[in-house]
Amino acid sequence: MSSALPPKPRIIGPKVRICIVASKYNEQYTDAMVENAIQEINELVPQARIDLIRVPGAFEIPVAVASVMERDTPACIIALGLIIRGTTLHGDLVVRAVTDALMQIALDWKRPVIHEVLIVDDDKQAYARCIGANLNRGKEAARAAATMIDIFQELDRSMPRNSTRSNSRNG
Repeated sequence: MSSALPPKPRIIGPKVRICIVASKYNEQYTDAMVENAIQEINELVPQARIDLIRVPGAFEIPVAVASVMERDTPACIIALGLIIRGTTLHGDLVVRAVTDALMQIALDWKRPVIHEVLIVDDDKQAYARCIGANLNRGKEAARAAATMIDIFQELDRSMPRNSTRSNSRNG
């Protein structure tokens, strides 16, 4: 696990749509992640249209992401959430299900889905990753999104899609 933010990618010029799907649960931390992600996107992708969808908890993130993909596929989706481990395995089960579902959606739609649904042991770790300056996962998610948008735009320029294949899951 990294202990600092990755370097900033280059600024993306053309207008793109980025969707953030964020959990409301553990609101102090998820709100900070959302704010930090939006601030960083506005700096890195100044012409971006940012759509924000808030869902009750981390478990609801994948179905919202899948629904967004079916309606109007954005250039990238950022999934934000925070689970604080308790005394049972519930949090670990939720984060595993979310991780598997988000990866499958990204593969099915061939679109970047940035996964920052975190599981931490306590409030101190949550603060460090969501609110702190050195290890801010909201900013990191935005940087990863900008990098992936840039990569996908370059792929589109240099390697057009095969017209016989569809980018939807039913293709």
